[in-house]
Amino acid sequence: MGNLPASVLFTCDHNAVRSPMAEGIAKLYYGHSFYIQSAGVKNDLEIDGFCIAVCDEIGVELGRHRARSFDEMQDWGDDLGGFDLIVSLSPASQRKALELTRYYHLDVEYWPIMDPTGLGETRVQKLDRYRQSRDQIIDRLVNRFGPPISSAE
Repeated sequence: MGNLPASVLFTCDHNAVRSPMAEGIAKLYYGHSFYIQSAGVKNDLEIDGFCIAVCDEIGVELGRHRARSFDEMQDWGDDLGGFDLIVSLSPASQRKALELTRYYHLDVEYWPIMDPTGLGETRVQKLDRYRQSRDQIIDRLVNRFGPPISSAE
């Protein structure tokens, strides 16, 4: 088991697809081993229905997720400086995270996860793209934090 951070913030552009997936899967896999949250550069979108569907398949419930931005996190009392690690899943969120390191001592990692939105013509094709992104996140989580501590069973 790699050394686990005390807290991780997963970030992407809108907190509607990639970062909520990462947050939900990390909570399923690692439970309360560390504090896990997610945020977006903007929060102009609701949680994506395809995202909810492919996470449901593995026992991760995202239907109640509320998208939030970095700024709202601070408004709601989550001190960004309190996170040990920010994992950016998109180029824009990577830039935003690096900007924050000017003010806080934070470790930032960039995981280039495919953005599945707008890919695929049919529902089946779209779901396949979202599963690809979900599975990329799972691979990264296991490589970085070790095998799941708790399973969905």
